[in-house]
Amino acid sequence: MPKIHFTSSPDNLALHTGDDRSVVLENRERLRSQLQLDSLQFMSQSHSDVVKVLHSFSEIDPQADALVTQKPGLGLAVLVADCIPLLLSSPTCVAAVHVGRVGMTNGIIDKTLDIMEGLGATGIFAWIGPSICGACYEVSPEMYEEVTTFFPASATSTQQHSLDLPRGAIGILRERGIDTHALGICTLENPQFFSYRRDKTIGRQAGVISL
Repeated sequence: MPKIHFTSSPDNLALHTGDDRSVVLENRERLRSQLQLDSLQFMSQSHSDVVKVLHSFSEIDPQADALVTQKPGLGLAVLVADCIPLLLSSPTCVAAVHVGRVGMTNGIIDKTLDIMEGLGATGIFAWIGPSICGACYEVSPEMYEEVTTFFPASATSTQQHSLDLPRGAIGILRERGIDTHALGICTLENPQFFSYRRDKTIGRQAGVISL
């Protein structure tokens, strides 16, 4: 059975937020040990639509916003501080996906599912971890209209023009027939989690999945 885990602060797991590199690497190693994984793979995220399939651990974080593997014991980690940590599980294949507004628009969810299914994955189940909620993610009216046109489930109201990305992601997953469990935790409202919109310069927590 795939293993699922979502971290919280205060341990920063990101190398790009200004913390001492050795401290971040120590945090990552401690997490790997706690989860009893052979290795724990992070990625260098850029809100892209790039999905990488891994057969082994890489010392250098791959440039991607989704990782897929069929290798038992290889943990996949997605870093977030308001975006959605989306974990996709199946008996033979797992994925960790970074889903923000741009990634969702670029089709990162569908592309990851396409690759998993191409590898023979069936019975896929989705987990949506702590992320900013629809009440807190206010954007410009233009941005709101652009996103909700393609993903109507992410709409709240034109007066509020806040995007509900978790609900938008659930809409995409349901269209693909993927059962989904959302934790329903807002990173901005909950001080136990890093939130970029709340704190600006901060660390990152992670969602981790493995076979």
